[in-house]
Amino acid sequence: MAIVQNDIQSSYRILVSRSDFRPKADLYAFNLQNSIPSFPLPLREKDSEPIFDLQNILHDLYDRASYDLVIDYTKDPVPALSNTDKDWLNTFLRENGLR
Repeated sequence: MAIVQNDIQSSYRILVSRSDFRPKADLYAFNLQNSIPSFPLPLREKDSEPIFDLQNILHDLYDRASYDLVIDYTKDPVPALSNTDKDWLNTFLRENGLR
C-alpha cells in the first residue's frame, strides 16, 4: 500500500514516480525487519503496471548466486546498524544457522 504522509520513520524507502503524475509520487517505506513491499512498476502512460516483487527477486538472486557461501555473517554489516536492527539481525542469523 502506498504511503501518502511525509513524516514516515523508516530505514528504507522506495519512491515510485509516474511521469503523468509528477511531482506526486508513491512512497513505500519499510525497515530491516519487514519484507520489501511489492509495488506497481510504472511503464508508459496507459500501459498496465506489473507488480514488482523486489523481495522475491532478491531472494532468488541470493539463492542462485549462493551468497550464503560467500558472505561472512560473523562480521557486522557496513554501515553499522542501529541497536534495534543489530539485535534483530543477530537473532535472525542465529535462528537460520548463520551465526
